[in-house]
Amino acid sequence: MLSGEEVAKHTSDEDLWVIVHGEAFNVSSFLAEHPGGPAIIRKYAGKDATAAYEPIHPPNAINDFLPKEHHLGKVDMSTVVVEAKEETEEDRARQKRAEEKPALDELLNLFDFEAVAKGIMTPQAWAYYSSGADDEITMRENHSAYQRIWFRPRILRDVTNIDHSTTMLGTKCSLPIYITATALGKLGHPDGELNLTRAAARQDVIQMIPTLASCSFDEIVDEAQPGQTQWMQLYVNKDRAITEKIIRRAEDRGIKGLFITVDAPQLGRREKDMRMKFADEGSNVQKGDGTVDKSQGAARAISSFIDPGLCWDDIAWLKGVTRMPLVLKGVQTWEDAVLAAEAGLAGVVLSNHGGRQLDFARSGIEVLEEVMTELRKRNLVKPTFEVYIDGGVRRASDVLKAVALGAKGVGIGRPFLYAYSAYGPDGVVKAIQILKDEMTMNMRLLGSPSISDVTRDMVDVSALQSHSGNVPMDELFKRSYEPLPNVMSKSKL
Repeated sequence: MLSGEEVAKHTSDEDLWVIVHGEAFNVSSFLAEHPGGPAIIRKYAGKDATAAYEPIHPPNAINDFLPKEHHLGKVDMSTVVVEAKEETEEDRARQKRAEEKPALDELLNLFDFEAVAKGIMTPQAWAYYSSGADDEITMRENHSAYQRIWFRPRILRDVTNIDHSTTMLGTKCSLPIYITATALGKLGHPDGELNLTRAAARQDVIQMIPTLASCSFDEIVDEAQPGQTQWMQLYVNKDRAITEKIIRRAEDRGIKGLFITVDAPQLGRREKDMRMKFADEGSNVQKGDGTVDKSQGAARAISSFIDPGLCWDDIAWLKGVTRMPLVLKGVQTWEDAVLAAEAGLAGVVLSNHGGRQLDFARSGIEVLEEVMTELRKRNLVKPTFEVYIDGGVRRASDVLKAVALGAKGVGIGRPFLYAYSAYGPDGVVKAIQILKDEMTMNMRLLGSPSISDVTRDMVDVSALQSHSGNVPMDELFKRSYEPLPNVMSKSKL
């Protein structure tokens, strides 16, 4: 077993050791290739890098991608010098806010979780979870688009009993929602995505496992209860052999749907995240010239493997690799939705990546209206092709509007991150229960005793495409949203 003193001797670029989860690794050969740039590795040369490594990597990442000859063995952690972290005034204030946070029963809507989480999370975690692309117009539009759709309730219908259950990709679930894939779960809570797995089981909803989870794929699947349905989101790797290995592993573990992300040939500029200079020294994902760009943020530091060459020609290969239903996640026009249906895929998710990719991309709910119109024209509305949307959903009324327009279900991401960042799995359970309670009330008032009774004639979409039109002031959203900052002098930071 190695000692901490031995590891501490190896700090040069030609012989650089780090400790991760109690094991030493020689990462010299990986220094130039590290997506986050070499500076962050140099910072932990000869030291325990676990605290920096864990939130943004699955625990097995270093074992999978670093050649075995660079795995140096166990370290006696009692001999490792731990540098004391200086507690700042902000750290103390954040801890006080965490201790004094409202009781879970006091939270009445999904915006409440966001408000509490903002005061508790680290600035880096908040910046990563809350940021959108460029001016964040699309991120805000994702939510405000729902406010341009109005209900047409029906009366004198028997709504004594309300059933908001549905079926998605063959799985019966309690609500037409699923927990959509979001990256870096441990930034908000030490248990990361396991919080979502536990809550999904308790509330009978489907969880989509992300490629860029902080927990390993097997950890998340192992945490599931018997019979619990999970889907998987996939970024296609430039190395198709790696992609095929991931897909086959998912199928072997019982994953019931594979969602291929198609809106991220590169990740967007998320300026809140970039300003935080995540991982201290930034990343080197885009420049490719050997220098370190210190302003790229967490998103780009973990995404250099994504294949920008993914195209329609790859669909046949993907279909040949697995029997799982294949769904394209990130479709943004009716033309591409039609192509997906004609290609024999199981469905599409109309999504702009939560407003984190191309700013001024339209909301999923707006795209849904044109997609369903064009699918009907071509007789492509079939039980074997399901349409989902995500982005901006904060109320059960949003879900019902999507269902009325033809969506099989909607994905929800950020609200559940905020819920577990503040309250762990109980927070996510509470958030889903709020949606269930809202759903029961709204379906009763709409005159729809079941999800199948939520129909197209119950919504007025005449204002949906009016992007410049006024909508009612949304005070909860306005108070939760943090405007983008300008650059400041160092004296103000």
